[in-house]
This record gives sequence, structure tokens and C-alpha cells, in this order.
Amino acid sequence: MTITEIAKMAGVSVSAVSRYLNDGYISDDKRKRIRAVIEKTGYKPSKQAQILRTKKSKVIGVILPKISSESIARVADGISSVLSKAGYQMLLASTENNPKKEIEYLNLFQNNPVDGILFSASVYDKAHQEALKRMQIPVVVISQRFEGAACVYHDDYGAAKAMTQLLLHSGKHHVGHIAVTQKDEAAGKSRTQGYQDAMREYGILVEEKMIVTAGFTMDAGYDCMKRLLRQYPDLDAVFCATDTLAVGALTCLRDKKRRVPEEIAIVGVGHNRMSRVVTPKLTTAHLFYKTSGIEAANMLLEMIEEKNSVARQIQLGYEVVEAESV
Repeated sequence: MTITEIAKMAGVSVSAVSRYLNDGYISDDKRKRIRAVIEKTGYKPSKQAQILRTKKSKVIGVILPKISSESIARVADGISSVLSKAGYQMLLASTENNPKKEIEYLNLFQNNPVDGILFSASVYDKAHQEALKRMQIPVVVISQRFEGAACVYHDDYGAAKAMTQLLLHSGKHHVGHIAVTQKDEAAGKSRTQGYQDAMREYGILVEEKMIVTAGFTMDAGYDCMKRLLRQYPDLDAVFCATDTLAVGALTCLRDKKRRVPEEIAIVGVGHNRMSRVVTPKLTTAHLFYKTSGIEAANMLLEMIEEKNSVARQIQLGYEVVEAESV
């Protein structure tokens, strides 16, 4: 079935059918006749023909590091809400934090009919920088600040500093830090810097024994809490780079019969669901992950629809959520 046959059956011109399919102006009478024929025949327009005609696939490539992560799921939810409303489809790729896969997906989407890319990764190295510079379609980076690229990211430094200051102001002085890889500019480097600056401003020297580096899992938080207790016996508080690590650390302290917050206070960043159901409830910094997905998707659609090549950058704030662990 072609639009020529649809036009013949409806008694209208081919251009009228084309305008109908592309939401152009036609009379109500012609619109009703074309709709009736399409409903009767079950006609569906060719996607390839639409791409050739409009130069748009109405598909967005979305590259995310780990779908099982709650924070990433919130980002994806924000993206989906915008794209579906605008009539775009989402082609989702999960890289499991594998840098090689991230580059492969960037190249794959670049060479396939997507109108733009929303890209999130925890580590940005030289290969990522070069791949992003080669892109011939609009790209928006999520959760990291990348120089020269359109980005939507969080105030990771400010959130980390605020959480550490909260511990210090509560009367704690021996504050340890469970960090993540410093190759991660956001959750790693920026949050560790926020912790260190808060400690320095309070007149406390941060020693090597006060910081341990973990993976991104609850088990890693548990194991790192054990390490901190061994190597820093004076410990009376811990700033964890993520809520997942903080929940693991809380579990360890409970198993060790250490009272929270009386003996050791603990805070995280992210405000995930687990932080609200653990005992004691976790004091944390809420980051607006769903909003980051919404803002990034809106920014990308603006770049596509308006052919706007200006690389805007948006930093989202945070909200301190005080609970029972401090």
C-alpha cells in the first residue's frame, strides 16, 4: 500500500495525503476521508521514506552506564517523559560502565539514523573527548561537566562539602571518607574535593588513613567501613560518596555493634530509596536526577529542532535531607 493508492481510494491528491501524514493543513473533509481509508486498510507510513523526506528519524540514542542503578533509572525516567511527549522514540544502550562500550555506542549511533545522543558515563578520558568531538549530530552529556560540550550536571562538590560540614557542625571531628575512583570527575574527584575543603576550612588535616576508595556497590561500602575502623580507630563520622556506599557502611556498623549516630555518624549523597528505609534513616543530599534527564532531553530537542549548535551547560543544585544518622 502506497500513499498514491491511499489518495486514489480517498479521492484526494497525493500531496493531500502527504500533508495529512506530516500534520500539514488540509480541509476537514479531506482529513476525514483519508483517515477513514487509513483505518480501513491499516496503512502505516514507511519509516525509511519519512527519514528521507524529513531528514529526521524521530529517534534519540541514549547511552547510560548502568540501568540497574536507581539514580540512572531516575535519569532515564526524566528523558523518557520528555521524548515521548515530543513524539520521539528512545534507543537505549547500557554500557555497564565499560569505557570501550561507551565509545562503540557513540560511533554506532553516529553512523545510524538517530537525530541526537544523550550520553552519560562515569569516566571521561581522552578517547571519550575525541569521540565526542567527532560527532556530527547533537550530543548532550548528562551528570558530568565536559568542556566544550552541552551538559547537564550536578553540584557534586557543593553537596559533598555541605554534608561534611553538617558532620563537623554536629560536633564530630574525626571524619573519614569512603570515596569512589578519582577518574570519575563527579562522584569521585568533585565529592572528595568537597570533603577535603570542608575539613581544611574547619582546621582539620586530612591524613591518608582517613580516606578509602570503594567501588559503587553496597558490599564495597561494607568492606571499606571495616577498613576505616581498622586504620582510623578515632573515627567518629563518615562521609560516603554515594548513598549505596553509606547503606553498606551502616550495615557494617550495625554488625560491629557500633551505635549510629552516637558513636559514629554517617552521611551520603543521592537520596535513593534505600536511604529512606534503613535504620537509622540516612542523612543525605538529594540530587535531582530525574530533572537532569528532563533538562538534558529538552536541551537536545532544542538543538535538533532549532539547529542550535551553542553548547549550553546547566548545573543543578542539591538539597540537604536531614534524618537520623547524624
